[in-house]
Amino acid sequence: MAEDETGNDPGIVTKLSHLPVADTVKRLTDMVSAKGMRLFAVIDQRAEAQQAGLDLRETTLVLFGSPAAGTPVMAASPLAALDLPLKVLVWDDEGQTKVTYTAPATLAARYHLGPGLAGNLAGINALTDALVAP
Repeated sequence: MAEDETGNDPGIVTKLSHLPVADTVKRLTDMVSAKGMRLFAVIDQRAEAQQAGLDLRETTLVLFGSPAAGTPVMAASPLAALDLPLKVLVWDDEGQTKVTYTAPATLAARYHLGPGLAGNLAGINALTDALVAP
């Protein structure tokens, strides 16, 4: 796992996947389902760009989560709904598939969450570790 690998905000986590973008997205959505979480949306941003006559590298945003975990976070801090459900961006960077998301600690700090509620967001780290594992 590498933070700030893309030169962005250190509150962003980027991990490298050994699979192509489409296969990484499929693996992620399968893992979300297998863990009993809710898959809210899969947005193929490249396809949307192409429909507008534009080109974009392979870029897919996956929105998922657990209402049982996210609802208490939003109840404690309503503005957390701006970042929930959790989002993972799977994208191509010159032939290397990257998996990027906002660090749970960053979200917890942004919304002034205590350790208990912060823990509701932390599962994304283990999930994405498993996602990029060979």
